[in-house]
Amino acid sequence: VQLQASGGGLVEAGGSLRLSCAASGGTFSSYAAGWFRQVPGKEREFVAAVARRGSSTGYADSVKGRFTISRDNAKTTVYLQMNNLKPEDTAVYYCAADRNTLYYSAHSFEYDYWGQGTLVTVSS
Repeated sequence: VQLQASGGGLVEAGGSLRLSCAASGGTFSSYAAGWFRQVPGKEREFVAAVARRGSSTGYADSVKGRFTISRDNAKTTVYLQMNNLKPEDTAVYYCAADRNTLYYSAHSFEYDYWGQGTLVTVSS
């Protein structure tokens, strides 16, 4: 499976962005999907994840109520809608696919495939 993330950019605090992750080369509906983020010098951290059919979702506490993950299996794409962005949301965002977990996982080591990352910068 190949993953292509897009939608990052520069936004002011309080603004919104929608990230997309387009998948190709596999049966997308067979994979759970997640978003992680990383800033230089820090470990990659979990942001949100969605089960194979979109029935279950999970979020990091830091983004609950502000971010929404969704997927469109017909378009083989996962989305991350980010509202009320804060400067501390600034990071490179990565999408990932997990072929084994029944629902979804918050652990990066569970994920088998990764996109290239898209940079989100939130100015204060």
